[in-house]
Amino acid sequence: MAVIPSICEGSFCESGMARKAKTTFDPKIFLATVNHGRTVSTYPREAVVFRQSGPADAVFYVRKGRVKIVVASKQGKEAVVAVLGPGEFFGEGCLVGQPLRLATARAMVESEIMRVGKAEMIRVLHDEPAFAELFMGHLLTRNSRIEADLADQLFNSSEKRLARTLLLLANFGKEGVPQPITTKISQETLAEIVGTTRPRVSSFMNKFRKLGFIDYNGDLKVHNSLLSVVLRD
Repeated sequence: MAVIPSICEGSFCESGMARKAKTTFDPKIFLATVNHGRTVSTYPREAVVFRQSGPADAVFYVRKGRVKIVVASKQGKEAVVAVLGPGEFFGEGCLVGQPLRLATARAMVESEIMRVGKAEMIRVLHDEPAFAELFMGHLLTRNSRIEADLADQLFNSSEKRLARTLLLLANFGKEGVPQPITTKISQETLAEIVGTTRPRVSSFMNKFRKLGFIDYNGDLKVHNSLLSVVLRD
């Protein structure tokens, strides 16, 4: 009887019983797929993602659109404390034991948001260094932004604060040149972010346009020259 030679060699066997190599974790794929505590929802303009004083039980990730974080006082006065776009997380306070939300998250335009349950978020941060590095980068960037916002409010005029806000909304510094602001942001919202009145925002916007710092043509286009307002003594 003829002996059929084995096609297995060492620990590897071509019969399909070979051990599969561990798949490399990709944070982008993780944030693009729905599974294990991750869900995706579409929110229309002005829809609430979560409310101030609501349960803090998940972290959220902006896949498309733009979200504003709003804090309200007991008297009902509101202030916009952050505006977030694609690729940014929010609601991470739940990871440090925050039981209730300290602010309201509201869609500024139709937005696609991923919700990652607290338990799943903690698991992936512990198990996947690549994701932990991505999230840490987000936290450091957010912390730097908060420090800069505080200094801006303490030391700069409302005109400079508006110029800085427009540059940030246009992603100045990320792509080399400011990008068109396609999200429709009202002057009321800009006033809330800057901490001034709508008439003053209107006056500054008209001034910036006359000086050639910005253009209105469907979208709001911000030019590099607007930086001169921020740097001016």
